[in-house]
This record gives sequence, structure tokens and C-alpha cells, in this order.
Amino acid sequence: MAEKKNKVMHWADQTAKRIIAEKGDKKKYVVAAGITPSGTIHIGNFREIITVDLVNRALKDLGKNVRFIYSWDDYDTFRKVPVNMPKQDFLKKFLRMPITDVPDTNKCKHKSYAQHNEAPIEKALPAVGIKPDYIYQSKKYRKCDYAEDIKIALLKTREIKEILNRFRKEPLAEDWYPVSVFCEKCKKDTTKITEYDGEYKVSYKCDCNFLNTFDIRKKGIIKLLWRVDWPMRWHHEKVDFESGGKDHFAAGGSFDTAKELVVKIYGYSQPTTMRYEWIAIKGGKQFSSSAGIITTLQDALRIYEPEIIRHMFAGTRPEAEFEISFDLDVLKIYEDFDKCERIYYGQEDVGEKEREKQKRIYELSCVDKPAKTMPLQVPFRHLTNLVQIYEGDMKKVLKDLDVKGSDAKRVKARAERALNWVNEYAPEEFKFKVQEKVDAAVSETEKKALHTLAEKLKTQKFDENMLYEYFYKLSQESDIMPQDFFKAAYKVLINKEKGPRLAPFVLLLKDRAIKLFEQA
Repeated sequence: MAEKKNKVMHWADQTAKRIIAEKGDKKKYVVAAGITPSGTIHIGNFREIITVDLVNRALKDLGKNVRFIYSWDDYDTFRKVPVNMPKQDFLKKFLRMPITDVPDTNKCKHKSYAQHNEAPIEKALPAVGIKPDYIYQSKKYRKCDYAEDIKIALLKTREIKEILNRFRKEPLAEDWYPVSVFCEKCKKDTTKITEYDGEYKVSYKCDCNFLNTFDIRKKGIIKLLWRVDWPMRWHHEKVDFESGGKDHFAAGGSFDTAKELVVKIYGYSQPTTMRYEWIAIKGGKQFSSSAGIITTLQDALRIYEPEIIRHMFAGTRPEAEFEISFDLDVLKIYEDFDKCERIYYGQEDVGEKEREKQKRIYELSCVDKPAKTMPLQVPFRHLTNLVQIYEGDMKKVLKDLDVKGSDAKRVKARAERALNWVNEYAPEEFKFKVQEKVDAAVSETEKKALHTLAEKLKTQKFDENMLYEYFYKLSQESDIMPQDFFKAAYKVLINKEKGPRLAPFVLLLKDRAIKLFEQA
């Protein structure tokens, strides 16, 4: 694909070009992400995944062959029982074992605690257009795929210690090794290496008093420690790009040590990288993995269309903090996406620089390639009213909008999310139920005005602006303060003093509004 000569280059495109400049013109590039499945994978973790995916797409748009790998570090040690896991005391028996060997105590069919945390995000990612190659580190280690890499680390233990000690307050012990061993008897990493023969044999003793000697090419019970494991895998998988959270990029953090280790121990250049900031939740559950309080990608997909989730990240630089909102900001986030879509299809005029910027953001926001013509847009705000008017009946919502085919599929998906938002996050004053019979007291003057409004709605066609003007005219003619007129109308319609913007709401209700005003 020919390179686009946009005047404004998206950060993902800038990064793709930097990868090529630093790594040279290769037949295949490898971009990587990964995490330890020690708890529920939340939307904060998703930032790394989407950051790498956007760079992956940018490289592909430059005509490059790219492999996107996602590592599940499920051979890491089970160190703490999250509070949201059932059978806490039972799970404590598995502390210090590999996460992949911890059973799933939830009522599901997952083979392990690790898989319980992996499966939901693996299921959700295709919905947002992300399909990486998954690497399960427990399988790689147990198949002894890293035997030669482990041997290199063992032989260069002294050099590794020297590098790590420069970033430590207390130096590592004289008998320290860059690996841990899972005991063959108790399955825990409560072991100590007693001897290494300089080739492939390692001897160890466990706190459970079991001791043995094994060949690292034949028994996959040995694992590199994290600070060595990360650069080893850069070398092993030939990784060209990997992003990282700001904790990894802190002075003396794992990236500082990894970039030295990968060069000096494994003779491989460090990947091109970028730091990403944390994200927060607004109007929803805050992150607290240890307390079992999290917001997942699946939670976000209940409120946001996949393209809009991608848009939030594609439209924000990775190093910028931002909040994923579940409060009234949801309405604006949908409006911003719809505006971006209109700009892409030339349906809204902006300056050339802004147009090129928004067009690229839209391309990266799409789950697949953009449609040839602009899809039908129904504002999210409008749908929040419709789903309440029809009490969640999607057939009636679609009939009201008179949409069919592919448009109906898209509108239905958005309407379902509007209903979820109303039920789960909307402020109470935003919610309503249209009355079957009037159950609210209004003054005689207000009744008369509402009866007049009903007659006018029967005989005259209004648009929103015309109807608003008539509300104020009617209030004046009826000698009612406009705010009192609006309160009376809302009381009769939904038994509340406030509600959706009155003119479009009345036009939506049509005959139902007329009937209720007549009953006042």
C-alpha cells in the first residue's frame, strides 16, 4: 500500500516509521504485549493491547508483514489470592505454585485460575478488531523451549548480577541465580539452587526438604526471573516493538535493566518502545485489582460500540492520561465519534489539517475497513429517550426509526447500549417512564394550557424549534411562567418535574403526548 502523504501524522504512524528506521527493512516485524493473568484483566490493561494493535495496523498500512504476539505469563508464581475469588482458604494452599496450576474456584469450566482470567479477554478482543497470536509461557517453559536461553543466563549470572546491582540499594546475594525452580514434589518455588554444572544440569533443594538434580533440556521446572525473562523473550521472539506502563519505565525499572541485559547477555538490540499512562474510570467502578473491583473491556462494551472504544484510544496519545466515562460524558463521547465519522465521509466541514487528523483516527477506530458510504447515524442521546419510551422493546425502537438491513443492525446495537447505560449508569434525573394515566397534580391554569397544546399538536405540524417557540408563546398567553409550564408538562408525561428536552420529547411521543395532555 502506498504511503499516505498526510500533513498530520498519527502517533501510531510515527511509531511505525520509527520502528522501520531503527530495525531496518525486514521481511516480518514482531510487535508484542503481555501480562501475568494473576487477576481479572481490566480496561487499564487493555491500554497496552490497543496501543500495540494500533502500531501493528500502522505498520501494515505501510505495506509491512507484522506478527502481533500476546504473552500470557501464566508460569509466574501465584503470590496472592485476590479477594474476588471464591474459596479463599482453599486457594492459599496453592501460593508459590505456577498460576497455571491453580484451580479455578469459580463455577465455570476453565481448566485453571489462569485460564479463568485469560478466557474473557480473549473472547472480547475480536469484537474490537484485535486478534493476536497468544503465547502461553507455561507451555513454552514446560516444553523446555527456552533451555538454551536459560543456559546463557546461568553461565552469565555474574554479569547479570552486576547489571542488576547497579539499580539496587542492597546487592544480590553471592549464591543468587537468575532463575527460580518449581519443586517436583510440592510444586512450589520455595527452592534454592545448590549447584550448576556449567552445562544443563541444575541441583536444588526445597523448603519441603525435597532435593534433586535435573537437566533443563528435559524438565521444564525452571523459569527465568522477570527482569531476565523479559529481555530473553525479546531475543527469543525477535521482538521489534513493545510498549510499557510508566512503572516499567521508572528510573531503575524493568525496562532500564532489560535494555542492558538484552544487549549484553543475549546480543540482541532492544525493541522500539513507548510508555503509556494509566487510565481512570469516571462514573463507574475504580480500579482495585487486589480488592476485586475492576472495570473490564467487557463492561465497556456494554456501553460503547467497539469502534468508539477504539476511537477513545486512537484519539489520545499513549503518554496522555484520560478517563473512560460512564456518566453523562457518554453522550458527548458518542457525539465526538459521530462527528469524526461525518468528517471522514465529507459530511462535516473542518480545516484541512483537522480533516486529515480525524480521517486517520477514524480509520484506526474501525474494527474492519471503513464502509464505502457513511453508515446511518442515530444520536445516542436520542436513543436513550426511545428505549425508555418503548421500555426496552427494540422492535418498536427500530419501527419508530424506520430502519432496515445493515442500518438496523447498527442502530439496534447502539440502542441496546443506550438501554444498558440508562439502566446501569444514567443519573436518576435522566431516567423516566411515560405514564399510562396521568398521576400528577397540576393547576387549573396549567391544565388549560396543556389542553390547548394537545389541540395544537393535532392540527399543526411542528419541528423542534417551532414547538419550543410555541411553548413560550402559550405560556405567555396562559399567564404561566415558562418554567412552571415545563414542570407541568413533565409531571403529566413522566410524573417528574424535569426530563428530556421537552420539544423533541413531545414530538417523539406523538399521540401518547396528546392523550396525556388531554387527561391533565
